[in-house]
Amino acid sequence: QVQLVESGGGLVQAGGSLRLSCAASGGTLSRYIMAWFRQAPGKEREFVAGISWSGGNTYYADSVKGRFTISRDNAKNTVYLQMNSLRPEDTAVYYCNGDPRSPRGSSLTWGQGTQVTVSS
Repeated sequence: QVQLVESGGGLVQAGGSLRLSCAASGGTLSRYIMAWFRQAPGKEREFVAGISWSGGNTYYADSVKGRFTISRDNAKNTVYLQMNSLRPEDTAVYYCNGDPRSPRGSSLTWGQGTQVTVSS
């Protein structure tokens, strides 16, 4: 069973950058379209960005388009999210997940997530 561990979150000022990592164990991520999601306090979890099996196609929520970049290294079984020009509204717990077919799917067991806090 694939286990996901997210890392790289932290406290950053508005306009700053962070790079999140999602490392997998117990299975290979190359079988999955991978995605990042986030959940802010009092809100539902929402899709942020997705990436196809080989990395050739990427998908973004309108709210992060042009600021965030998703990438993957299948040799390292890891997915990344580079976040630039961060805004206070990006504050949330960030999770990764994947699905064999859908760029917005989440068929794997959720990890603990990593907290991102953006101060104004």
